[in-house]
Amino acid sequence: MKFYTGLQSHYDFTFVLASLGEAAYKLNYLYFRSEQLSVENQFFLTVVKLRQHKTNFELSRLFNISETAVINIWITWINFMYHQWKEINIWPERDLVRFFSPYNFRRQFPTTRIIIDGTESPIRKPRSPIAQQSTFSTYKNRNTIKILVGATPRGLVSYVSPSYGGSTSDRQICERSRLMTKCDHGDSIMADKGFNVQDLFAPYDVSINIPTFFVKKNK
Repeated sequence: MKFYTGLQSHYDFTFVLASLGEAAYKLNYLYFRSEQLSVENQFFLTVVKLRQHKTNFELSRLFNISETAVINIWITWINFMYHQWKEINIWPERDLVRFFSPYNFRRQFPTTRIIIDGTESPIRKPRSPIAQQSTFSTYKNRNTIKILVGATPRGLVSYVSPSYGGSTSDRQICERSRLMTKCDHGDSIMADKGFNVQDLFAPYDVSINIPTFFVKKNK
């Protein structure tokens, strides 16, 4: 279970599935209703593909279904999980963040609310020239989507921005994310040297902390 899904046990697997509610058993599928696999196995297939990045062909062999059925399940479940889980508020209160921060971190950076960084994921080259231009990343030298991800000092992912084209700068994503309105007065955000956004957060009494071990780090 841990190898294929990243979840510790079958109990955790069923708990996560249950968090999706009864709607998981009444899905409107992309192409056709999937009768070949149980709901549990459909969810298992989806999580395995997320964790292992297996091809549709390999999954079709593992689950003894067609590649079309794999695509039907995958796209249906990904959209379903997005709409269900986006309602969950993953932003923890400041007191909880500080309470669970590692001791040395809390002693050196006591006001840190979140540690942010940008990440890029490659995508297929879009057909539209405008979409090609907006998603092309000079850093990766290919078409990508870019996302701002934040975690607490303890390592809990507490913020995920909407996705933007690879040509979007980190500053533009920070500006559109409204992350500054989530923080409380006196909080600080830890980031690397690429985030020159102090002016965006200063009016909200939120500071940007770029430690020296980030500043000196090579590209």
